[in-house]
Amino acid sequence: MTAIYEKIQSCMQCVRKMTDFVPEIAIVLGSGLGDFASHIKIEKEIPYSEIQGFPVSTVPGHAGKFIFGYVGDKKVVCMKGRVHYYEGYDISDVVLPIRLMGLLGAKILFLTNAAGGVNWDFAPGNLMMITDHVAAFAPNPLIGENIWELGVRFPDMTQIYDLKLQEVLRKSAAQNAIDLKEGVYAQLTGPSYESPAEIRMLRTLGVDAVGMSTVVEAIAANHMGLRICGVSCISNLAAGMSGKALSHEEVQEAADMASKNFANLLLVALPMFE
Repeated sequence: MTAIYEKIQSCMQCVRKMTDFVPEIAIVLGSGLGDFASHIKIEKEIPYSEIQGFPVSTVPGHAGKFIFGYVGDKKVVCMKGRVHYYEGYDISDVVLPIRLMGLLGAKILFLTNAAGGVNWDFAPGNLMMITDHVAAFAPNPLIGENIWELGVRFPDMTQIYDLKLQEVLRKSAAQNAIDLKEGVYAQLTGPSYESPAEIRMLRTLGVDAVGMSTVVEAIAANHMGLRICGVSCISNLAAGMSGKALSHEEVQEAADMASKNFANLLLVALPMFE
């Protein structure tokens, strides 16, 4: 057993002392999207700070707690706020929450984030379903001794984002009259925003949206065999596209603008996940 796996097991034992709730779906709420948690019929809340050894969110807009409960008849565990590599955590700690939720019972992972639009057809407030990602810019969380208890040494990444779950999201968007964009997401490390030259590079590589999270989480979840889907809230046009300076406040404002559509998309989609 590796030290990383021992730490995950220790965190799980700590959570199990507080709740025996077994989730079906894990949800990660990104910057400005935490209000969705108000739609969950709550069974238990656990602040990250009460889990011994667990990384704690330090970013404004990330409350930093697990919420266990129901959306419709689906049992969910929701991360209201995530931890990021740029906060100074080791990459194994950044993905620890994902691995923990998987070991607690979740079979499906719904990732969300606030992202800069790289595609010229996107506008602030749009929602983009993630169909693939670029993982060249953040450290791979599988580097080091393989954790055989979680997955194989060389996991396939051909279809990271589940096709059936994508179809459900399309149906939910149609029912809610939401113009759901689709595209490729790239994670850079942050915390500085990307330069205009980096955005031009990403566009050349076929990237549609960029942010500072999500990809490493998807890699860890895929390693465990979780089914994954993801949605980005386009918070701004990326550097060099609008002529304006970027700010975290702008990110949160755009997420607030999209929050109703985001909530409606999830409230219809989650009960259809199988």
